[in-house]
Amino acid sequence: MTPASAPVLKAVREGLSPYATATLPTVRGTFDILVFRDPVGPVEHVAMVLGAVRGRDGVPVRVHSECLTGEVLGSLRCDCRFQLDWALDRIAEAGSGVLVYLRQEGRGIGLGNKIRAYALQARGLDTFEANRRLGFPEDQREYGFAARILEALGVGTIDLLTNNPHKIEELTAAGVRIRARIPVPSPVTPHNRSYLTAKRRRGGHLLDL
Repeated sequence: MTPASAPVLKAVREGLSPYATATLPTVRGTFDILVFRDPVGPVEHVAMVLGAVRGRDGVPVRVHSECLTGEVLGSLRCDCRFQLDWALDRIAEAGSGVLVYLRQEGRGIGLGNKIRAYALQARGLDTFEANRRLGFPEDQREYGFAARILEALGVGTIDLLTNNPHKIEELTAAGVRIRARIPVPSPVTPHNRSYLTAKRRRGGHLLDL
């Protein structure tokens, strides 16, 4: 295993310890990748770190929840892949930053239930109504572990790339100091318009459609 860079490892030794670390060359540059095991799950979450972030203020940060259908399989139902790519581009342009990738598919209900929700959406329910019909909260994601990762990395204040006010509230409550919110664009298509509309109307997302 190739270890992550020394400054990153020094930071995490003083807090939450990663299960695995390495450097990861990407099309946007070479990141440090750190895998953290959530003892509650156990689920493995990921931090992608570019440049020096320890003790820095205004670190660009994206806290992003997994979306296999959009990010890997190319689904047009959501804006997840675009948001992930856009956030990584912004971090690369800044020369430093953090992507925290949380393994909480389908707003926390898991892949299988997400596909069941898709089937309900095909019958006319929106994405939040479908989760409710399956017996789940509209959004059961939580961001406390992301806050622990950011604390372990030693960031000062962050510029959070998000449209989700619930994410801002949870991270703030967990002790993350958010200096600014950076809006993330969400291109509207015939396939995702109802999804984005529901996110704004039911989820309170700060979207300009």
